[in-house]
Amino acid sequence: MKTVIRITASVVIALGMLALGLCIRSGLKSITDSRRTVEVRGLATLEVPANKVTWPIVFKQVGNDLPTVYNAVSETNDAIKKFLTENGIQPGEISVGAPSVNDLSTDRYNTQPIPYKYSVTSVVTVSSNQVDKVHDLINRQGELLRQGIAIQASDYSNPITYDYTELNTIKPGMIAEATRNARDAAKKFAEDSDSKIGKIMSAHQGQFTISDRDAYTPYIKEVRVVTTLTYFLED
Repeated sequence: MKTVIRITASVVIALGMLALGLCIRSGLKSITDSRRTVEVRGLATLEVPANKVTWPIVFKQVGNDLPTVYNAVSETNDAIKKFLTENGIQPGEISVGAPSVNDLSTDRYNTQPIPYKYSVTSVVTVSSNQVDKVHDLINRQGELLRQGIAIQASDYSNPITYDYTELNTIKPGMIAEATRNARDAAKKFAEDSDSKIGKIMSAHQGQFTISDRDAYTPYIKEVRVVTTLTYFLED
């Protein structure tokens, strides 16, 4: 009788240990499966026209009598504003900065004779949403040269800039496109590894960037965003 009891107890213990081992194995497999993931990135790009332009019109007047030079600057400012308004630019889109005066006679490092004492720089700035119209006038600024107004070429200190300010209107669509592209990449990876994608483990939306499409068409912008998604993989 005692022998039967011992055998029964041994069988029960063995079955218990077998069940425990199966549970542990199942748990380990579950943990292993939960760690099978794939991280993918989805890119979305869109070309959009700039909807704002800033055009600094820079010129200089020189002379030896400051009041005379200042009057010439005022007359030139008025001529430029007339040119702009006659071609469809609104007065509220035009601003005139304070003139910058350089007294060349005070330059102690200049040892050469100076032909004039004063150099005055003035900037008339156009800031407008009429991008096409302003772009056309930029190409027509030679008409100011015919009036004797020497416009200086745009440089790093007074560049012509084009901007796109309606990012919020295109964000949802671009995010959706980037997410679809990321999911397609995850599906392809899963198929190649004889798996299928499960739920999203994590998601990260990258920063939107706006840049010129190229150096020759700064009025055409390229908007980009990259989303990063991590999916669980399932058998």
